[in-house]
Amino acid sequence: MENPLDPKTKRDWQAIGAASGLGFTVVGSLLLCIVGGVLLDGWLDTKPIFTLTGIVLGLGAAGYALYELAMLSDPNRGRVRLKKTDSRSQGDSGSRSRR
Repeated sequence: MENPLDPKTKRDWQAIGAASGLGFTVVGSLLLCIVGGVLLDGWLDTKPIFTLTGIVLGLGAAGYALYELAMLSDPNRGRVRLKKTDSRSQGDSGSRSRR
């Protein structure tokens, strides 16, 4: 049986999945870090220090998730680029005579 989704529809669903995954990751990381900071501040009686730290960590985690999503769309992801060598520079070390 053939796949009922044509390539355009499949690509659309992949984009929807990536966007919703990013949304859940951003919200989850922010909530986890902020709630953790609030709880630590209440437990240690150090009001806003850990809450602010949680906000910064949550934003950093959300930024990293956005970076990962951007890297997924990179067509050159995972490819190793070899540096092209000049044929003249390869022979330089062997062309000198030993004394």
